[in-house]
Amino acid sequence: MSAIAPVMVSAPASRLATASPPATASDIPQPILRLIGVSKTFNGLTGTLEALQPVHLDVRAGEFVCLLGPSGCGKSTLLNLVAGLEAPTTGQVIANGKPVTGPGPDRALIFQDGALFPWLDVRGNVEFGLRQAGLSKHERRRIAQRWIDAVHLSGFERSFTHELSGGMRQRVAIARALAIDPDILLMDEPFGALDAMTRDLMHRELEGLWQTTRKTVLFVTHNVREAVALGDRVLVLAPRPGRIIAEFVIDLPRPRSLEDHGLVDQARRITAVLRESSAEGHQTFGQASGAPAFLPADALANK
Repeated sequence: MSAIAPVMVSAPASRLATASPPATASDIPQPILRLIGVSKTFNGLTGTLEALQPVHLDVRAGEFVCLLGPSGCGKSTLLNLVAGLEAPTTGQVIANGKPVTGPGPDRALIFQDGALFPWLDVRGNVEFGLRQAGLSKHERRRIAQRWIDAVHLSGFERSFTHELSGGMRQRVAIARALAIDPDILLMDEPFGALDAMTRDLMHRELEGLWQTTRKTVLFVTHNVREAVALGDRVLVLAPRPGRIIAEFVIDLPRPRSLEDHGLVDQARRITAVLRESSAEGHQTFGQASGAPAFLPADALANK
């Protein structure tokens, strides 16, 4: 793999005199989420299992970041560490400038199966977090109805989960998460069990909700086109032990269609990286000492 030489671009002379002063540290927004050398090893009866090698990652507020990789590469483990459901073996997770030591209302996790309460109806599920937070019945009802309307479930407030389709159940899970107004949405393959047509519809609806709320989203998937359709960035993880081996910035106009030529071309590039990672027997791509273990997209173009 050829090295990438840094390129310096000088501003035109006519612009130098009027250029804005350089930004200071206080002008640069801090990441809403930081993973600093985060790793995870599980200890079992048969020995230890290294699920994640040290991961370094910064996520900006309002960014939609997709974690992409094969089954067993540690995507869900990484999400659980951010959610505070697991403690890292090494390193630190920082959300909103504070170390993550457990679950918190600033982070909401959405699972593939929705994880709804079957004894509660749609309204009861959406109100659950609000009830835990001690809001009044009137306030719970008002907030819940707002998000039920937002996910197009008006008229199903009194329906129970067994009466809903898979896509409708995922809408309830998304509404329940948004109702507590978290800063960060953590989504663990939320559309993996849906049929293709329903999944495409949910992509459009999620993208619309994200553009309206500007929540920070960390989205786990093993579907390459799904990652490109939704993400501002796609981070590719290698097979176990998991590690980030590539980063792609997705600079395509929104809304995106899975059939868009630009999306298909980007998905092809990412798929090639996934295949090469598998073929090389889990080797990292150009990991430097003390640096994040991934390559930016411009470096991959020269591979």
